[in-house]
Amino acid sequence: MRQIVLDTETTGLETSQGHRIIEIGCVELINRKLTGEHYHQYVNPQRDIDAGAIEVHGITNEFLADKPVFEKIAADFLAYVDGAELIIHNAPFDVGFIDSEFKQLKSQLQPIETHCSIIDTLKMARQKHPGQRNSLDALCQRYMVDNSQRDLHGALLDAEILADVYLLMTGGQVTFQLGAGETGADGENNQTGIRRLPAERRPLRVIRASADELAAHESSLDSIAGASGDDVLWRSQ
Repeated sequence: MRQIVLDTETTGLETSQGHRIIEIGCVELINRKLTGEHYHQYVNPQRDIDAGAIEVHGITNEFLADKPVFEKIAADFLAYVDGAELIIHNAPFDVGFIDSEFKQLKSQLQPIETHCSIIDTLKMARQKHPGQRNSLDALCQRYMVDNSQRDLHGALLDAEILADVYLLMTGGQVTFQLGAGETGADGENNQTGIRRLPAERRPLRVIRASADELAAHESSLDSIAGASGDDVLWRSQ
């Protein structure tokens, strides 16, 4: 089974306002294993980027000035994803932008869902963790995926992060961290996650009780001692 974890960055939030894709990042999984065959492309949107969007991803108009327009990369992009199952966090956003780009081409490509099936990991996370935060950063914390380099959003970086989150969130045969050349129980060479945190985590921060908190604790123990005939286990240790 071939799956593509996909993310985009854009000039703004709404296609109805003429906003365009400026970056596409994809990570390939085959049979739930990372292949290392990524797709990454910056795109000249032929319009200005909203200031608020630049604050999110840090991509500027000047940086994109010499990048190809979407029409020039459309065929390569479609050839890469065609027939795969796309894994996208908040899929309606990215799918809406891809379809908008397809509509603007002279060839008028069909919507991406005619070429690929789509899994929305945000919808999946909300079903799995109802009532909790399910942003990509929140899922990274929940599943111990390293997002320490995510000061700014980036399509390829976010796709790499989402690949690990998806594998952990869906369980099953998740590849474990093995040394180079080591094999798993099935005898196959398993590739580790891209950004999985190591098992040996940094020491937890120790927060000491304040003087007021210690005094309140002692007062509680005095109350317990009075009610139990001065038999307080915490003070006998």
